[in-house]
Amino acid sequence: MNPPQRYYSLDVFRGATVAFMILVNNQAGAAYTPLDHAPWHGLTPTDLVFPFFLFAVGNALAFVMPRFEEKGNAYFLKKVFRRTLLIFLINVLLNWFPFIRWEHDHIVFRTWTYTADNGTLVGVRIMGVLARIALAYCGAALIVYYAKLRGAFFISGCLLIAYWALCLFLGDPADPYSLSGYFGTAVDKAIFGPEHMYHGEGVAFDPEGLTSTMAAIVSVILGYFAGTYIRLKGKSYEMLSHLLVAAFLLLLAGYCWGSVFPVNKKIWTSSYTLVAAGWALATLSLLIYFIEFRESTGSWSKFFDVFGKNPLFIFILSGALPRLQRLIRIDDDGKTVDPLAWFYNHCCKPLDLGHEENASLLYAVTLIVIYWLIGRILDKQKIYIKV
Repeated sequence: MNPPQRYYSLDVFRGATVAFMILVNNQAGAAYTPLDHAPWHGLTPTDLVFPFFLFAVGNALAFVMPRFEEKGNAYFLKKVFRRTLLIFLINVLLNWFPFIRWEHDHIVFRTWTYTADNGTLVGVRIMGVLARIALAYCGAALIVYYAKLRGAFFISGCLLIAYWALCLFLGDPADPYSLSGYFGTAVDKAIFGPEHMYHGEGVAFDPEGLTSTMAAIVSVILGYFAGTYIRLKGKSYEMLSHLLVAAFLLLLAGYCWGSVFPVNKKIWTSSYTLVAAGWALATLSLLIYFIEFRESTGSWSKFFDVFGKNPLFIFILSGALPRLQRLIRIDDDGKTVDPLAWFYNHCCKPLDLGHEENASLLYAVTLIVIYWLIGRILDKQKIYIKV
């Protein structure tokens, strides 16, 4: 089998997505609106980052699937299930990390569940970004391997429509797409327990819950469709024009569907899946045009390429290091802070120019540079950590 044609634009797309995931996840204070999630319904650039990464996962799957098919069913299942379990396990361990915590003035082991100072039961979150990546990758890989392209197209449509029906008929009739009316929360509570769920909305609600993973699987499959078409069609303006037409159709379908099933990242609605895939395909098309056709590469593409060489490892590192450094306590004018909080207070805030958003952005960009340097060292040493 001839090796697939290399597309540098796909590496840059994946790396840029990881870089922006780190950027939006590390806003220390108030964030500019484009760098913050929509409160509920609606869309900001930040809401596109995660589905862009899943779209990139689908792109990569399209280039390894021929090898899976060549080596047979047992090889495919072993590879997919092993990777799924590994990423899911890393997700849980990362949420648990660093396994110890401060309790008043001493360090104790962070048990699976414990009672917080306010008397509430607190536990290790089970789901999360990596868990969603693992489950969406697994579901998409199984579907495209066994159902092939036409079957995967049909199943994707069924998943999106079925998820819409579940939200509509099992949710609160008064407002099935609201935080309190979303049916998936009850499923997650029954399986994981409220103490093992995300509480960022003020209540037990998991934006990476099990039920919304149905639509997230389609995000990967749509990326697979795009990657397969690029791989089979080759570098041509016909291929590029077809991608742009497909992007337009996805956006049109998504926004039209959004009039009855709102575009919402936090419950990963079907309309959101289509809209995000449309923007991902449009962005990828532009990168293919400038990088593959115009050969407009340089420092900017090399910067993002570093993140694309070790994407999951750098993302995991960006979650582990902040958690680890919180164990270090620094006295800051009578208050106990960790090193990154001290850096934000004394190095970023003085440069905010009267706007806290500037300090928050400077803080996040600094962390991106740190992780880039780590990635660059790994790249120079030809160390590529596969997860």
